Amino acid sequence: MPPAIPGFDLRRVPAADGVTLTAAVGGSGPPVVLLHGFPQTHLMWRHVAVDLAADHTVICPDLRGYGASDKPAEADDTAAPAGTAPAVYAKRTMAADIVAVAAALGHDRFALAGHDRGALVAFRAALDHPGTVTHLACLDVLPTLDMWDAMHGTTAAVGFHLYLMAQPPGLPERMIAADPDLFFGHFLDLWVRAPEAVPADVRAVYLAACRAAIPSIVADYRASAGIDVTHDAADRAAGNRLRMPVAVLQQDWGAALGFDAAALWSAWAPDLRHTTVDTGHFMAEESPATVVTALRDLLAR
Repeated sequence: MPPAIPGFDLRRVPAADGVTLTAAVGGSGPPVVLLHGFPQTHLMWRHVAVDLAADHTVICPDLRGYGASDKPAEADDTAAPAGTAPAVYAKRTMAADIVAVAAALGHDRFALAGHDRGALVAFRAALDHPGTVTHLACLDVLPTLDMWDAMHGTTAAVGFHLYLMAQPPGLPERMIAADPDLFFGHFLDLWVRAPEAVPADVRAVYLAACRAAIPSIVADYRASAGIDVTHDAADRAAGNRLRMPVAVLQQDWGAALGFDAAALWSAWAPDLRHTTVDTGHFMAEESPATVVTALRDLLAR
């Protein structure tokens, strides 16, 4: 049988704009929503989710465009201003998905944690729906606006995929489709410090899911070079900040790339606990106890 989160049921749940997400749901108690990153699916939370489900209702969706969730086509928006992307994969749209899924499952307020791409969706959900998101955790990412500001010079080579997938439709999709397992597997290999944390059967699920989602994954990244920057910049200009308790866990890549990650996050989150963790990028799989401890500390605030 394919790997799954023990004790969790897979459900198809209506989201925004007629899109339906697949979500693993388990446990009982106050709701916590966990959002996966790239190039993964909800399965990345398999260890953390089981622990939290002892006393929480835990909801682990595949983001729109990923895994077993719907993958709407990126709109042909030729009239959009230069540098913007259609809203189909804007983090604002993807955040609305998560709010809708939680509501469909009976939860008008919930704690929210995200890793990588999921953290960007979680960040946007917390800014757009402050009365809905009670607590926010973001794992190993910077807000989109800060990320682009931080990337510069030769150190930006580590983020080559951000620039590749920001290109207009056609080129990145064809390049990645030429050898998708090599492309997506590169990140699974490069970003993990403990390879055994992503066993072969889980890796196979991730690669198969990515092979089936190349256009939508690229569209997600393309939006982060366009409309997502516009939304973040508008919030920064308006002085909007995260109103809930926030926890951020990151590797020590800020120092290597020449920026202060904690300071960047503090500008958005007055009630912030920023922790540098000694793991690879896939920390929920490599060190689930570290992540569980941080999330339970957050939920107690």
